[in-house]
Amino acid sequence: MNLPLPAPLDDPLARYAALQTALDLIDQGFTLIDRNLRLVAWNESFLRLLDFPPDMVHAGATFESFIRYNAERGDYGPGDPQAMVAERVAMARRFVAHDFERARPNGQVLRITGVPVPGIGFITLYSDVSVQRQSERQIREHAAELERRVAERTQELRRSESQLRLITDSIPALIAYFDEQRAYRYLNRGYQEWFGLDTSQPEKVSAKEYLGAATYQRIRSNVARALAGEAVSYEYPTETIDGRSRIARTTLIPEVSAEGRVVGCFELTFDLTEMRRAEDMLAQAKKMEALGQLTSGLAHDFNNMLTVILGNLGAIQQADTEGQHAEYLTPALGAARRGAELIRNLMGFARRQPLEAQPVDVCAAAAAVIRLVRPTLPPGLEIGLSAPEGLPHAWSEASRLQDAFLNLILNARDAGASQIRITMVPHALHCDQLRGLRITPGPYVRIRVSDDGCGMTPAVCARVFEPFFTTKRPGQGTGLGLATVYGFVRQCEGAIDVVSTPGRGSSFTLWLPVAETPADAVDPGSPPLAGPEGRRGLALLVEDEAEVRKVVRRYLVDLGYAVLEAENGSEALAILEDTPAIELLLSDVMMPGELDGREVARRARERGVRRIVLMSGHASGSDHDLADVPLLTKPFDQAALAQLLRDHAPH
Repeated sequence: MNLPLPAPLDDPLARYAALQTALDLIDQGFTLIDRNLRLVAWNESFLRLLDFPPDMVHAGATFESFIRYNAERGDYGPGDPQAMVAERVAMARRFVAHDFERARPNGQVLRITGVPVPGIGFITLYSDVSVQRQSERQIREHAAELERRVAERTQELRRSESQLRLITDSIPALIAYFDEQRAYRYLNRGYQEWFGLDTSQPEKVSAKEYLGAATYQRIRSNVARALAGEAVSYEYPTETIDGRSRIARTTLIPEVSAEGRVVGCFELTFDLTEMRRAEDMLAQAKKMEALGQLTSGLAHDFNNMLTVILGNLGAIQQADTEGQHAEYLTPALGAARRGAELIRNLMGFARRQPLEAQPVDVCAAAAAVIRLVRPTLPPGLEIGLSAPEGLPHAWSEASRLQDAFLNLILNARDAGASQIRITMVPHALHCDQLRGLRITPGPYVRIRVSDDGCGMTPAVCARVFEPFFTTKRPGQGTGLGLATVYGFVRQCEGAIDVVSTPGRGSSFTLWLPVAETPADAVDPGSPPLAGPEGRRGLALLVEDEAEVRKVVRRYLVDLGYAVLEAENGSEALAILEDTPAIELLLSDVMMPGELDGREVARRARERGVRRIVLMSGHASGSDHDLADVPLLTKPFDQAALAQLLRDHAPH
């Protein structure tokens, strides 16, 4: 077999072909670019490694065309392709040696090395180092895993002082270790923050000194049990270096040697103060809710009774034209009216009083109360108000907020305070600040009324908002003041909290929602406009209590109305169907059966009744579609009914 003889090596074409064949056998990509940045030579690996189309690669192809192709297909990542091309072409024109790695979007890692060739251009080599880099990464991962396992399993590293302190100082707890002689060997930073101890010299620390003799005596039996080999947990009150009282929970875990002997104890202490406070506040809130429901139910029945009592006593007083029975009627009426006021306060605690909320200037409200009450305060008692400029308005009821300020100030006065300070700040509550408050996160006005009076014990603080609870002497208070404040604040969808220490005073904090409407949207001081006397006609009275119905019927008759009566919603609807000439509907809100007073009011409005009034001893505001319907709170007398009818006369 005759093989073709190789071309003579002195033939330029033959030498070029041999050189190209050799270059194509190399795994590395190769390019030669001239001084005009045009392609002179290349090999097949260049096309393969960089995925360039074959028809794109030819002698004279521009360096810019390859860069543009890469930029447009995303090889250089996100960005402006034109800017990427311009930047890389400008760098190439410098003909500076370079050596770098580039990761392509498909995960391939290329090492690109460029060497300038004087008088010609530069040669660039392209190497696929993906496998090498992956191997290096695996080696690093294996090394890291090995280090992790060594760290977990090496006893010396676990006992390293620097590593241990780095960890324990980051934990929000007190961590310590003491030996069988009760000498500390380790203290974390928590001991410095709580008690001001030098944690670098734990052997000089004495638990009896930093806890105090009384607290140490209380807990020493637990330490003895731990040193006897028993894991123990216990709670105790303590006082920190900043004067704060804390509730601490400590757990002691004995360290037992291989011989079974206790050689020391690990100590872990947590601050339970906020958790206990949140638990107490939640329990208090649940208790207040239950008391509110009970109070509301009682108030409803009492209001009906007082309506009957006041109505009949008033009728007797009107009939007693010569005042023969005045000495009996006057005190009886006074007592009934005081009972009505008492029930109104209970309804305020139960959040059943209608809330006429509006944007309120809290600073102005507090300042007005201070001006009013200052002349009645003891000489030397200082009272001040501080608030930032531009404090937002709160969503509240001005008159009841002023009553709350007055109540808190007078309580501070009665507690023997020499200083009372009311401070206000706008406050945006976040979730971590809401434990125990039970309010929606958002912007609030935070109002703090603090004093330096006699303070209260924790037991008193736990009951301070309960109705009829008071520490004052008999005759000095009913115990409804703070209960009413609590109900009012909760009705505003706010919160109230108290912090007090015997001998150091008390601090009541109120959170009221920031008003979303402009402050001048409502004028809280505008009196209701009195309308003309309503035209007398036929009235429908709806009331399930017969005695109350009898009293209110008499009021209406005396005012000039002819009266039809119904004892429930179904009877009222039947009368409305059959009697088109009804001018006035006066209905109780709460009634037995499926139809309550609000539904009767809606049906009456649909049938064209011109005047509708609701009455209740258990009112909690009106529905949106009945917002313009006046509400008469029981108990009421004939004068109050007449005034309401005049104020809400149809035009």
